[in-house]
Amino acid sequence: MRARLLVIQHEDDAPASWFGDWLEAAGLQLTVVLAHRGEPVPETLAEYDGLLVLGGAMSAYDDETCAWLTPTKRLIAAVAARRDKAFLGICLGHQLAAVSLGGTVAPNPVGRALGLTPVRLSQEGVDDPLLRAVPDGARAVQWNDDVVTAMPPQAIGLAEAPDGTVQAARFGPLAWGVQFHPEVSPTVFASWGAVGAKSDPPRPPDEEVAAVASAVAGAEDELRQSWRPLAQRFADIIASTP
Repeated sequence: MRARLLVIQHEDDAPASWFGDWLEAAGLQLTVVLAHRGEPVPETLAEYDGLLVLGGAMSAYDDETCAWLTPTKRLIAAVAARRDKAFLGICLGHQLAAVSLGGTVAPNPVGRALGLTPVRLSQEGVDDPLLRAVPDGARAVQWNDDVVTAMPPQAIGLAEAPDGTVQAARFGPLAWGVQFHPEVSPTVFASWGAVGAKSDPPRPPDEEVAAVASAVAGAEDELRQSWRPLAQRFADIIASTP
C-alpha cells in the first residue's frame, strides 16, 4: 500500500508543482486540500502518513482573514511532536510551523528575498536525515518578505541564506521547514509575476520580476538536480517510518 501524504495548499497559483510530481514518482499518494477554497483541514493525520504545507502570499498571522490557518497551525504542532508522522513546511508552511511552536515571524529586516539564493548548510544540516540530501550552497528560488526571526524552543537551524536568515529548520523528530521554494517550476514562478502575486507589500518593478523569472528559467536543470533529492528523501522518510 502506498504511503499517503496530506498536502495543504493556500492559493491556486502556489501548488506543489515539481515537488508533487517528484513525491508521486517516489511512490507517495497525495491528497491535496485546497484550504483557501473552503476545503476543511483535517483535525488529525489519522488517515495519512505525512503532511506537506505549501507557501502563500498571506502572513503566518492572518488567521482572521484566512480562517484555515488556525487549524493548519494546530495540525502542524500536533504532527511536529510525533515520531511516526513526517512534516515539511515550505515558505509559509515553514513560518506557520515556527509560529505554532512558539517562534516568531516578521518582515525580513534586510528586505524582500527575490530570485536565486545560495543555501548554506550548518553542520546540523549536513548531518540531518532530510537536509543532507541537499548540496551545500545549492541555489534556491525565493520570493518572500517574511522570515522566521525567533526560532521555537528546541528547534534546530539547518541552513542559512547569505543575509543570515534561517532557510531550513528541524522543528521536531520528523518535522522540517524550508523558507525557500524547492517546489517551484519556472512556469509557476513566472505566473506569480504575471498575476501580480506577493503584492502586499507592493510587488517589485515588472522589469525586475521579468529578469528574475528569466534567471529561474535558465536554472531549470540546476534546480531540478538540486531539489529533487530533497523530495525523494522526504518520501523515503515517510515510507520507512513505522
